[in-house]
Amino acid sequence: MAREEAEDTREDMVIDGVEEGHKPNYEVPDGFNSDYLMIYYGKFFPYAEMHKWMSYGNDGKHPGCDQSYFGRREFSFTLENDIYVRFQSFNDVADLENAIKKKCPFKIDIGPVYSVDPAKRNAYAQSGGNVFRPVERELVFDIDISDYDDVRFCCKGADVCSECWPLMTVAIKIIDTALREDFGFNHILWVYSGRRGVHCWVCDGKARRLDDGQRAAIVNYLHVHKGNEHSIKKVTLVGQTFHPFIGRSAEVVKEFFEEKFVSSQNLFSDEDRYEKILEMIPDESITSELRGKWQDKKRSRDDINVVRWGQLKHLLQSGKQKMLGVRRCVEEIMFTFTYPRLDLEVSKHMNHLLKAPFCIHPKTGRVCVPIDPKHCEDFDPSSAPTLSRLLEELNMGALGNGGEEVLENTSLGKSLRYFRSSFLHPLLKSCKEDIENAYAAKVQQSSNSLSW
Repeated sequence: MAREEAEDTREDMVIDGVEEGHKPNYEVPDGFNSDYLMIYYGKFFPYAEMHKWMSYGNDGKHPGCDQSYFGRREFSFTLENDIYVRFQSFNDVADLENAIKKKCPFKIDIGPVYSVDPAKRNAYAQSGGNVFRPVERELVFDIDISDYDDVRFCCKGADVCSECWPLMTVAIKIIDTALREDFGFNHILWVYSGRRGVHCWVCDGKARRLDDGQRAAIVNYLHVHKGNEHSIKKVTLVGQTFHPFIGRSAEVVKEFFEEKFVSSQNLFSDEDRYEKILEMIPDESITSELRGKWQDKKRSRDDINVVRWGQLKHLLQSGKQKMLGVRRCVEEIMFTFTYPRLDLEVSKHMNHLLKAPFCIHPKTGRVCVPIDPKHCEDFDPSSAPTLSRLLEELNMGALGNGGEEVLENTSLGKSLRYFRSSFLHPLLKSCKEDIENAYAAKVQQSSNSLSW
């Protein structure tokens, strides 16, 4: 009750506390706190869209709908002071909205759909048997830029800038294309994590019903970068010709590595950095020759990083290099630096939780907004909507007509429109067709059995 009163007081002060004749001050201090978050959950969070998504068409009136579906989904809340509350479930969108507004979670995670209501799991456990188990879950991927710390030199840890963020763009392009072209998935949602990475939700029915073994097989197919920060060689590419997936990925990697990454990270202007690259070459005569060239202090008008990369490529790929393993070093170096680095365990297991889209990251105050994979190179994390910016926009809009139009015109409006039109609507259309087809097949099967 106290929080509700605090929210009402705050909004009254912002909207009505403007004296006539004075220019109103709409600025909201940067930062993150529960009062800001409460207003966000009250005015911005897309409850209806999230419920539609998580229902996958089962909230309709068609006789083939599973009315228990949404209620068997696990939601987890991280509350203030890192209080973690798992295995929550909700009957409908109103139930979900009321719980979020009441508890004001600092983070919302989404888990699988279970065989029974996760909130009642203890009661089912007493009955014996494996009654409580996950039966559906989106195929998810988590890519964190801090996992590239051994190959990026502009930032470390949670920090990210315009020089290293394109590594996430490369990851989106490679993984999204493989999921669509190699596995036939269509309903894929990419989401900015709010700070230092991206999440991927593959929502096709056949993806949601994959078991752990099948998920692991897909992950192993996509997993090229191996080893840890202490491993000298992290990528090994074999064969006279590339697998189509590797060949396609190599084009994306090569373009980014040669046109941007070599220079932006100064890979060859620093001895410690280029020594790491030389260690990846299995031919000592080549490394000695390159080291001798690069220790020469002669100045060049051209970018020294581009020049030295060209010298390395020439020696490794010249006609006299007959060993395929040596010639493959060029691609292996590029893959080592820029190929997607997946958090494997997140994707392999059906019961893994992942942060919900449209959450607010408590460290940055940024909204976890969807990213359009077709234009992912245009996404700039520093320009993502922030909690303080949204509240400023709300304050300005609240003096006008108000309502849904204000929300559409905020910095979150574009992300919401993309989520609805490019992801949610096509997904729900497909789900409706699947439900109708499954029901028709069931009716037909029942009819056939009766005719006997």
